[in-house]
Amino acid sequence: MYDLSTSIPVGIHLTTHTVQDGQTSDYALDVEGQIVQIGETIYLRYQEPESDEQPSSVPVTIKFLPNGDVSLTRNGENRLRMHFSAGKRVRATYRTPYGLMPVETVTPQLRVGFHERPFGGSASIDYQLYAGEQLLGNYEIRLQFTV
Repeated sequence: MYDLSTSIPVGIHLTTHTVQDGQTSDYALDVEGQIVQIGETIYLRYQEPESDEQPSSVPVTIKFLPNGDVSLTRNGENRLRMHFSAGKRVRATYRTPYGLMPVETVTPQLRVGFHERPFGGSASIDYQLYAGEQLLGNYEIRLQFTV
């Protein structure tokens, strides 16, 4: 196994499929990132590049927790921290320039796997995002990374 006690460069392929208010959108991203293990938690970090909606790159951290859960943090102007736990409803925080908006994730499907030679992994996360009882959207994240 790779020594992940120091940060190692990885290639990341990420796709998302979103359904909000009957409208669908797809997003794909191929970037270089870093992976490191601290204790039993594996951290995958990368910069989401700037876009029309986002004038500067946004640091993203995905944590793979030892219990199989996954958390995702985006540290842009709108800071988003979500936690995915299979079959559970979990509170999340979404900080906007206008204040903190409480949201919740419901994760009907969560699969994470790692492999050797070369070291890499994948995650498949299907979740719904709620503000109170209102469904904001359905999301599918597909992530693959390899050193």
